[in-house]
Amino acid sequence: MSLSKSNDDSNREVLDSNSDTNEEDKNELCPGFKDVDAFVKHGFGVVLSATKASAGLPQPGDEFDFYRSFPGFQEFCESQGDQILQCMSQIMQHHGCRSHVKDRNKLTAVEERFDLVVDSNDVILERAGILLDEADGVNRNQKPVMPAGFQPPKIVVSSWNRKGSGSSSQSETFRLLHAKNIARPQLKFKEKIDNSNTPFVPKIFIKPNAVKPLPSCKKHVCQPEDLDVPAALADLIHQQRTQEHVEDMFAHPYQYELDHLTVPDSLLSKPEPQMYKPIAETKLSFIDSLEDLVELNEKLCKLSEFAVDLEHHSYRSFLGLTCLMQISTRDEDFIIDTLELRSEMYILNEAFTDPTIVKVFHGADSDIEWLQRDFGLYVVNLFDTHQGSRALHLARNSLDHLLRHFCNVDSDKRYQLADWRIRPLPNEMVQYARTDTHYLLYIYDCVRAQLLDSNHGQPGLLQSVWNKSKDISLTKYMKPLFTEDSYLEVLRKQKRSFNTQQLTAFRLLFAWRDKLARQEDESTGYTLPIHMMIKISEELPKEPQGIIACCNPVPPLVRQQVNELHLLVQQAREMPLLKVRRNWRQHWHVGTVFTSLKTSKVLVLQLINLFETLVDYFNQCFVLKEPDVHTEQNSLSVAQMKARRIIESFENPFRMVGNVKSLTFTILYLCFGRLIMLLIPVFTFHRCACQQECQESAKSTAKKRETPASEVGEVTPKPAKKLKAAEKTQKTETPSQTSFKPFDYSQSDLKVFAGTKSKDNSQFDPNRQGQGFKKKVPQGQKKHNSAGNRSMSYMAGKSERGFRHNWPKR
Repeated sequence: MSLSKSNDDSNREVLDSNSDTNEEDKNELCPGFKDVDAFVKHGFGVVLSATKASAGLPQPGDEFDFYRSFPGFQEFCESQGDQILQCMSQIMQHHGCRSHVKDRNKLTAVEERFDLVVDSNDVILERAGILLDEADGVNRNQKPVMPAGFQPPKIVVSSWNRKGSGSSSQSETFRLLHAKNIARPQLKFKEKIDNSNTPFVPKIFIKPNAVKPLPSCKKHVCQPEDLDVPAALADLIHQQRTQEHVEDMFAHPYQYELDHLTVPDSLLSKPEPQMYKPIAETKLSFIDSLEDLVELNEKLCKLSEFAVDLEHHSYRSFLGLTCLMQISTRDEDFIIDTLELRSEMYILNEAFTDPTIVKVFHGADSDIEWLQRDFGLYVVNLFDTHQGSRALHLARNSLDHLLRHFCNVDSDKRYQLADWRIRPLPNEMVQYARTDTHYLLYIYDCVRAQLLDSNHGQPGLLQSVWNKSKDISLTKYMKPLFTEDSYLEVLRKQKRSFNTQQLTAFRLLFAWRDKLARQEDESTGYTLPIHMMIKISEELPKEPQGIIACCNPVPPLVRQQVNELHLLVQQAREMPLLKVRRNWRQHWHVGTVFTSLKTSKVLVLQLINLFETLVDYFNQCFVLKEPDVHTEQNSLSVAQMKARRIIESFENPFRMVGNVKSLTFTILYLCFGRLIMLLIPVFTFHRCACQQECQESAKSTAKKRETPASEVGEVTPKPAKKLKAAEKTQKTETPSQTSFKPFDYSQSDLKVFAGTKSKDNSQFDPNRQGQGFKKKVPQGQKKHNSAGNRSMSYMAGKSERGFRHNWPKR
């Protein structure tokens, strides 16, 4: 009995455990995952690990070719590649796509595999979108579409702002507002952003630490009529008033100081790396008031070095916005709200331009331009750790790699693409921004020490890094300017071949996008992305709904201005349809060649003048002309002198001076060849237009030729039998002309051109051979009709060789 009871108890326990596992399996979303958050965390972890592994591979180029030369590495790459292709084919089979990825022709394997991957991605993403719509209830509950301004603000949770947790309960997330719900910080700026299509003028008006004073054009005071004018235009107006040089106006304010900057010996000697403090033990100050900024500037002026970094936003602004500045010293970290203190940031020029203080950046190429553009800040005595890592030939030159290499710190890049306009900043974003500069001074010490060690203690390599850093600090910010040929620079990067209508549409859309982006202070990518602009240009929709269909998702400004875009597309469809070759578009701006007949005629005249100028120049410089005798020149008439110049232009071109004959005529030949290649599309376009003009003129002249002779006042031709008598009377009647008189074409026989034959022409004409052309036979000789006497070039019969309308059209 005891054994039976024990067996029953064990069976019950097994059943209870099985029931518990079944209930857990029923509650699980997928095998091994309780809910969606667990599955998403696992997926992001896998993707992150794969990204890190791919980043650890050798970079393409010499490094990869070097590792590829080892058989072990080559076999490993092939085996891993086969596994990846097999996994991709299994995923494609699961979704019902074409999955023959591995067995492909060696010549076209890459292209075919790429097409398969693109098709599979489209299918998978489309299914994912349908499932997400069903999960959100979009397809089941049809709700009325409301304008964007009346819709309630949506709270978006993304992967980069999720605070991870291990095996504990649900992950804690920071629900940050999307960019469209953030108040535009441009509205609070005291100085309005200048998006005009004018060159950038430096904003600096006070120059601390100056060896050479600031040019006087920077010290002017705006007059009352200049208050409503942008800053760049006001400076240009002042320059025109005072007649000052433009070079001083747009020059780098600290050009002289940087050119005469010398690195002291203490910075070229081997340092002892000073260990950084832990972040938890380091004080952090957030500066958003003018008093705190002035206090910070006083602290920085007492130091010998500090680290700087910036956080930038470029999607919802035409030129971009600098949202944060991080500054770290050996003992303290600072974060400056540059959106709040934008007009007061020039105070830091006292510390940033001090040549005795080292400013440490990493990858300062863009930071230097952003400081000039937004704050008028300049940097003197810069050290870029990115240039130092390149000189050390490290595996990678990113700040993430330097933190791992020198500090054994793994940086969190989840917030790298965050919207830094968010206020107040979450703690995670503050810690991410702080990390960029907290360890930078220690990295600066380590990089200098390794540069000296790698060069056997000689400062040459370290000096080169200082020189490159100085060149970066000399960079001047250049505002993007719109020109008539700006669209060609963008189109040249795209692998598209457009006709004239598509090219015109792309040009008009590009100009519309640039103008609207400057007015609304939005980026061109937000206004109308390039791939959407190319799609509209290729399709050329006939209706506004077609423009909306070419954009997915539809940009807000495109939806607002869809009627204006439709008018631009209609204007492009009215252009004559011609094919534009890609090689012409790459080398010559042929977009202006096919715009209209008027512009192409002007271009032809300019090219003809260029030809004449080149010929005259080379004739004057290099052709040896025999000396003219003064008395002989006086004896020649004007017509004889013109004839002599024409004859001299046909002289031997190889009669040159010294050893420059081959080089000079090679250059001349290449110039003429380029110009002739440019003339080909112009004359092709002219020929089509001139043919229409000739046809219209021929119709009008034909009507005039059909008028009777009595109305024109001409005499009808006499019969052919009396031609000789008429010629004799004509010879006797013509008086002897002592002076030249122009021929009066009004007295000519216009019926000859209308088709009537006035007299037979004795000159041979192959076009009249089939119309009864007969060879004249002298009197007293017989006419021989043997085949041997016939012309072998022009056989008997009708010849269509000379007729214009029978030539093939190009």
